[in-house]
Amino acid sequence: MLDTQLTSSLSHKLFRADQVRENEAQAATESGCDLYTLMQRAGEEVFKQCQELMPNSDVYLVLVGQGNNAGDGYIAALHAKQAGKQVHVCAVEPERVLEGDAGKAQQRWFDSGGKVTAFDGELIEKSDVAIDALLGTGINSYIRNEFAVVIDALNNASTPVVSVDVPSGLDANTGQSLGRCVQADITVTFVGIKPGLVTGAGKQSCGKLVYADLGIGKAFQALAKSSATMLHINQFKGMGPREINSHKGTYGRLLCVGGNHGTAGAIRLASEAALRSGAGMVRVYTHSSSVIQVSSGRPELMVTDSQLEDALEWATCVIIGPGLGQNEWAQTSFETTLKHCQSQNKPIVIDADALNLLCKQSTAYTLSDSILTPHSGEAARLLGVSIDDVESDRFNYARQCSQRYHAVCVLKGAGTLIDNERKTWVCRHGNPGMATAGSGDVLSGILGALLAQGVETDIAAKYGVVLHAKAGDDIAQLYGQRGMIASDLFDAVRALINH
Repeated sequence: MLDTQLTSSLSHKLFRADQVRENEAQAATESGCDLYTLMQRAGEEVFKQCQELMPNSDVYLVLVGQGNNAGDGYIAALHAKQAGKQVHVCAVEPERVLEGDAGKAQQRWFDSGGKVTAFDGELIEKSDVAIDALLGTGINSYIRNEFAVVIDALNNASTPVVSVDVPSGLDANTGQSLGRCVQADITVTFVGIKPGLVTGAGKQSCGKLVYADLGIGKAFQALAKSSATMLHINQFKGMGPREINSHKGTYGRLLCVGGNHGTAGAIRLASEAALRSGAGMVRVYTHSSSVIQVSSGRPELMVTDSQLEDALEWATCVIIGPGLGQNEWAQTSFETTLKHCQSQNKPIVIDADALNLLCKQSTAYTLSDSILTPHSGEAARLLGVSIDDVESDRFNYARQCSQRYHAVCVLKGAGTLIDNERKTWVCRHGNPGMATAGSGDVLSGILGALLAQGVETDIAAKYGVVLHAKAGDDIAQLYGQRGMIASDLFDAVRALINH
């Protein structure tokens, strides 16, 4: 399947499925049309995307369910038929007569001489493109077996799939697969982009995400309050040229704490990423057995295994966690660092093992300017839930993490989320090639460097995540996803930050 790409026409706001349902009729009225007109526009847009995906396709398979999603499917089928395509429409309940606008669309299909048959698995391989109009955004419980059979057949076939509004079986709000979910090549979503399409399993399932506001986007956005915002590199200016009369102290003194016995690489990656992201001076406090490995080949790093308190006093901001471990040395380093940052109101990035130590604390630390960077496993431990819980509702758990620790939470993964207790942002960039050892350590270094250079915590978290992810995309575009390693990101981050 294709990686999720969001087209340039996509707006940056996300809206829950219920917000779309509750406001689209009024938005349509205010825009001088009705819901049936929207259905016609939606079906036409789906057909247009099929033509773009498979320009020479002759045989269309349209799979319909029972709701308005099916209505969109019938309109798409009609457009394909009128364009001279051979069109098969299959329904889970072929005898069922639909009601309302979907019923009107179904009747138009019949009036054109179209038929509806029961699902036939052999038709998938005989078709050039399949339109998934089975289940819309209304489902929030596990799907019925008759739909699961069709979804399995679609996913096992090589035929390209275009999903209508949301891949069938995906919870549009959370991105959770409800037992089964279509793996689409393109998803055409309407009126408002739903949060579940851009993070976790949803990002994978959507393929290329195309947004169509159906001509009511302006009116809709005036009625509904967005639940989250998508972030793109173009929304940020780089750090720009430096003042002529500046010096290394102008750009912050960053301390990186980590690198236990045998895990020197993690803190080396974080500290070098910080240098490449513009931090003025970077000091590393590491285990005595790691000093040589951390400093080797990178003389710009100041590396020490003693006087942590002095290093903390020197620093204007701190990263703790990469390669820290959880033994006694780690525990002591963690407690000393967090107590200092709490008493001095010093910005801190808490990552990796420092997150695991944080969730074991009986007393909560109050850190004014902190960024937590958990993946779903670490977030699960921080919140006392399972990894499946976190992945089934990433927006909810990013917010819970942020609220519990009064910190900015960066929940890493496909469609990384940033939450500051009040607002949520989703990173549009990133690719599976970045799922490699050390990638998160590089992110910590970038975040620490931005804080060291005086960037406000919220902005540092958003810009840092986007920089890191876009750097990964740039490297993947040059060399491919497989074989990408964490240190490959350094030059790409440097180029982006100076842009």
